[in-house]
Amino acid sequence: MKAVVMTSPGAPEVLQVQQVTDPVIENDREILVRLKAAGVNPIDTKLRTRGTFFPDQKPAILGCDGAGIIAEVGKNVENFQVGDEVYFCHSGIGATPGNYAELTVVDERFVAKKPTSLTFVEAAAAPLVLITAWESLYDRG
Repeated sequence: MKAVVMTSPGAPEVLQVQQVTDPVIENDREILVRLKAAGVNPIDTKLRTRGTFFPDQKPAILGCDGAGIIAEVGKNVENFQVGDEVYFCHSGIGATPGNYAELTVVDERFVAKKPTSLTFVEAAAAPLVLITAWESLYDRG
């Protein structure tokens, strides 16, 4: 698959489109998503610039927000099926590949069905922003 990868810490020029290995489901509760859109957050810029959490194995795929269509589900996934339109916030900070790619694998706990009133682009822009708003309103008051 094609992915936008970070080849080293630095300016936007360190991001390059490369051919990488397709991700695979490794856990019974994971979902393989064919991405239609990925959000760009300040955390992505900070990680790229500082190299924070940059994995030993390069290149890294950034991007914690995404939206797309489920291509495959793990055998114990309960609330989703192939073809569902979803959005989510996960990874992209070095532990596992992020969403600047054609495909990504996400734990079902971090996935929600995309509202039909939202486009994929709108849905991909929402997760981390909404989590931050929720935390400021309800968790930290």
